[in-house]
Amino acid sequence: MFDFLKPAAPAYQNLTPAEFSAALRQPGAVLLDVRRPDEFAGGHLPGAVNIDVTSPDFGSRIAALDNTQPTLVYCRSGARSATAASQLSKAGFGHVANLLGGVMDWPEKLVR
Repeated sequence: MFDFLKPAAPAYQNLTPAEFSAALRQPGAVLLDVRRPDEFAGGHLPGAVNIDVTSPDFGSRIAALDNTQPTLVYCRSGARSATAASQLSKAGFGHVANLLGGVMDWPEKLVR
């Protein structure tokens, strides 16, 4: 009873750094860094594409991506990437994962 009061489960997965690392090995996986360009330039995960979630053209830029491929998103702490993951799911991306803790909790070395 009152199930309508419960928040809906996110349409994306929240993954720990270890789970996220394993998910990166999926064939065709797209790695999306949704931080600002200056943050991205300071260090990012290898192979990441930078599309700032706060940019006004975020929606049109993600529309150019293949929504059938696994899409893994991250930011600094996991908050902006959760927003981006939600937007990706609403835009029809079928398999979206968010890195819990963002790059702050990422155990591996970042590249520049």
